[in-house]
Amino acid sequence: MNRTERLYRIDQIISERGVVNRQDLLDALEVSLATLKRDLEYLRERLNAPIVWDREAGGYRFSRGQQVGAQYELPGLWFSDREIHALLTMQHLLANLDPGGILAPHVQPLMARLNALLGTADDAAEEVRRRVLIVGIGKRAMKLDHFEHIGSALLRRKRLNIRYYARGKGEESERDISPQRLVHYRENWYLDAWCHLRNDLRNFAVDSIRHVELLERPAKNVSAKTLDAILGPGYGIFSGRKLQTARLRFTPERARWVATEHWHPKQRGHFDDAGHYLLEFPYADHRELLMDILKHGRHCEVLGPESLQEAVATELSAALTQYPTTSR
Repeated sequence: MNRTERLYRIDQIISERGVVNRQDLLDALEVSLATLKRDLEYLRERLNAPIVWDREAGGYRFSRGQQVGAQYELPGLWFSDREIHALLTMQHLLANLDPGGILAPHVQPLMARLNALLGTADDAAEEVRRRVLIVGIGKRAMKLDHFEHIGSALLRRKRLNIRYYARGKGEESERDISPQRLVHYRENWYLDAWCHLRNDLRNFAVDSIRHVELLERPAKNVSAKTLDAILGPGYGIFSGRKLQTARLRFTPERARWVATEHWHPKQRGHFDDAGHYLLEFPYADHRELLMDILKHGRHCEVLGPESLQEAVATELSAALTQYPTTSR
């Protein structure tokens, strides 16, 4: 029984019995006398529990001079010191989820409550920030007001008019979209939406949206099943209806790392007799997959399909042509 459970149990036993002797509490909690004293002190000092020792009755009870419900009430959540430190760490992660700190203001009340419960140091949150380093590799700058407009339209089920810059083509277009869901993927935000210009589902990088206007028109709703069928099954963030299966083989040296990595929800992997790791998963677009394959260099061999093999060979050939090796 952890500390949280013990605190609830103490409150429950005293409330039910009125007066509880020390030995009954020790037996019920299965702890030492020192631990019981610490728990009672925590209840009194940190949570203002009106627990007193009744010498005549020979046990602990709630003080009759205070109304338990008005002065002291179990909070919705109780945490041990270890649990609070974990939650403070999570708050730090949430605050750093995006460059604008979108979620930070909304979790400040929780932070204040956690700091009060922790009680071990006034600067507990700052200590977490100092000790936990979050490095956002590949994180791109994003306008906070755009994110808020998108979130509002998403929840209110309204359409958006956006001006979108497609980096691949270097072109900008204006279109109305019906937001379906926000996706945080590899340090960046993406928006799955129904594009009324293309009359199809599309995936938009939020940082590439250069202008956004909330429209007072109802959004077109797309079922979660359809979203997952079109945008969900392939590898990475790129969508597509036609899926293929990537088959990769990693050297024994690299296999020890790759075997513990999560590439896709439907991935399959196993070691062969020589210690290589064979990995298979579905994909619809090879662009992102290509980058992840090439970063492993000679340690990753593409077994199939043939189109993926050709894409890797073309990329390597282009790289050698553009950056030829020179001998000394």
